Formats: sequence, C-alpha cells, structure tokens
Amino acid sequence: MALTFKAAFLALMLALTRAAPLEDSAAGDGDSALPDRCAGIEFDAITPDDKGQTFFFKGDHVWKGFEGDAQPSSQYFKELNGHVDAAFRMHNPENQGDHDHIYLFLDDKVFSYFEHTLEEGYPKEIQEDFPGVPTHLDAAVECPKGECVTDSVLFFKGPDVHVYDIVTKTVKTKTWPHLPACTSVFRWLEHYYCFHGHNFTRFQPVTGEVTGNYPKDARRYFMRCPDFGHGGERTTLKCSDFKMDAITTDDTGRMYMFKGSNYMRLDTHRDGLHAFPITRSWKELTNGVDAVFSYNDRIYLIKGDQVYIYKAGAHFTLIEGYPKTLKEELNIEGQVDAAFVCPGQRTAHIIQGRKITYINLAATPREITLDAPLPFGDIDAAFCSSDGIKIFQGSNYYHYDSPMLLVMSRIAPIPLKVTSAMVGCED
Repeated sequence: MALTFKAAFLALMLALTRAAPLEDSAAGDGDSALPDRCAGIEFDAITPDDKGQTFFFKGDHVWKGFEGDAQPSSQYFKELNGHVDAAFRMHNPENQGDHDHIYLFLDDKVFSYFEHTLEEGYPKEIQEDFPGVPTHLDAAVECPKGECVTDSVLFFKGPDVHVYDIVTKTVKTKTWPHLPACTSVFRWLEHYYCFHGHNFTRFQPVTGEVTGNYPKDARRYFMRCPDFGHGGERTTLKCSDFKMDAITTDDTGRMYMFKGSNYMRLDTHRDGLHAFPITRSWKELTNGVDAVFSYNDRIYLIKGDQVYIYKAGAHFTLIEGYPKTLKEELNIEGQVDAAFVCPGQRTAHIIQGRKITYINLAATPREITLDAPLPFGDIDAAFCSSDGIKIFQGSNYYHYDSPMLLVMSRIAPIPLKVTSAMVGCED
C-alpha cells in the first residue's frame, strides 16, 4: 500500500476534528473588485487538478482551494480568456496518457490540461473527444468504476444527465427531475455534490437519489466565510489519546479507517480527508464496528456477536441473509478485538484478547486452522499489507513482517509511539 501510515493517521486526526474540507473562519481581506464567493456565488464549474487542489470557476475568475481570493482564470489556465461551462478531472487508470487530465468545456469546445499545460491539439470540438455529448453544457463530473458501473463521466444539461462510458465511448441519457438544476458538480471523497445557487445537494451518481436534509449552504462546508462556521470549534487531539477501532483495505484498493460512529477513506488523501457517518456507506451498522476485514470482493464488519458482509460495487450492498452470528459465519464465539486478511490470502486472522485464531475462509463451514497465544492484549485494530502487519494498541503500534512472526513472538516488541511528527497530534 503506497499510502503511508503517517498520512493515514494525520487523515484521521484532521477528519475527526473538522466536519468540512476546511474549518470555517473569517476569509482574508481581498480586492473589493474581485468576486467574493462568501457573498453567495453560483459557480460555473468545480474540479480538482492532478495534485488534488480544487478549483472553483466563476466568469473569468477562479479560486484555488477552499480559502483565499479569486484570481484570473488565465493565471492557472493561460489559454482561457473567459468563463467555462463545465469541468472535470478524468479518471481513466487504464490510459495513463489521459488519467488525471483536467477537461474544461466552453460552448462547443473542450480543453485538456495536464499539470496546467494545455495538451497538444486542443481545444477540440466536444464531439471529437466525447461523441454523443451535447455542447453548451451546464456541468460535468467523473465517476470511477465502483461508484458508477463503469469508468464514466456524467454530463449535465438542463434536466438530462448524459452518462458517457469512457471505454466504449457510448452515451446513455437519464432524467433526474428531483435533482436541482446543477450549474456545477463536484466529486469529493466518493461523494457527489450538485451546486445550484450558493447551495449544494448531495446525490447518488447511479440513480440520482437524494437522501438527507438538502439543499445546504456551500459557504458552511466548501469555503472559509465569516459567520458561516459549522460543527463547533476545532480541538487538537493529544497523541496520548489516539485510538482507532478498525482498519482495512478492500480488493479495489480502497482503504478505510473506523473510529466511533465514523469512517474515513484514506487512499484518496490527495484530494482531502474527512470523516463520514458509517451508516452513510453501511446503513445497517448503527453503533460502530469492533473489527473489519476484506476478502473476495467483500468486506466483513463485526459488531458484538454479529457479522455483516457487504459486496463491494457502485455502493456497498448487504449480502442477503446477513447479519449472522460469529458462530454461524466464522465458527467462533466471544468478543472480537481486531481482524485482518493479508493480500492474496484466504485466511482470516481474528484477535480476541491475547489469542489469535486462523480461519480458512475458503472452507464451508469455516475451518479453524490455528489457535495461538499473543504476547500482549488490549489490541484495538490490526492491518496487513505488503509491508507487513501493524497492530494498534491505543497510542502505540507494533510492526511484524508476517503473521508467522507475530504468532512465534513470545515477548512483545518495543512499542512505537504515535507522535506529533507522525500524525500531527499534540505531544
């Protein structure tokens, strides 16, 4: 896993102490001649770049990030001399020559930028790059496979949403009358936001479904504005108070950390870090989780004596017949403290107190292949990657190169302390 645990821990600290991309506070004094997004602007387009910096477009100006004053668009995209209709960052990992490029749309033209440099041959006619997609768009947003059925781009015009499959280059048109008319759409950390006026509405990208209390004022969530704060004052978490409940990576590489009633996806740290309610992705888990592991395109969440198994896809779907008891599903009983499955393996390692149990997930019924003591207990979470195993215990963690070395150990290694240098907490 390329994501370092320093980044992962820092993500958790930040996310649990703020409820938006940035804390809300007074914006800096800017040139009064510049547009002021805190006055209630309707954005023309919003997109992140290849470094994860978010750009908000209005007329011939742009804001970089969630704070700061407007600048001329040409400062970052020098070929632009006016507004843009729509923008998105391409998600196409199968084509690295296109992946992470920014596409800007103006009337019947499309511009492609990488590292803020216009690609050779652009601008082009929209139809040349995106056949079947209309001109004079209202908004656009990327939708990766796993969030949509295939790697796609959603193009918005009037009441219609044109779903463009980037592999087959085909378009399917949908109509979502319940969704407001979007002047810009922003994908942030697997969530999709339709901006209209100075408000936004979160929606599901496959069905357009809106759940929750919307619309909400964008000034409370996506920018720093005076008198628009939310969620209370930020507090700094002491390193000595650090504690997580569970952590896992699914088969698609999505890395999740759980704490209390919240979870956070960590592999998307480039674009920002934020905690969301567990029930937003796993609606049946209303009281947090004790342990979690991933296997065979499924994620197993354990709470009390219940095991919930979800199939990964455009969204997590609870497998029919679940939850089941620990005894029914894993052939064990008692409180589970932590669990992990190593990449490419079929053995679940279940930690209960000072004992670890190996369970063959390929066997039906589940087969216990090993029970072994551990050199220490009070374990909060565990995680296995190509770098080895990390065992978390409060504000400490322990590293082992393999499950075998963990089982063979009879003396606890020297614990590694979570420090301010590692996670940005307060020593």
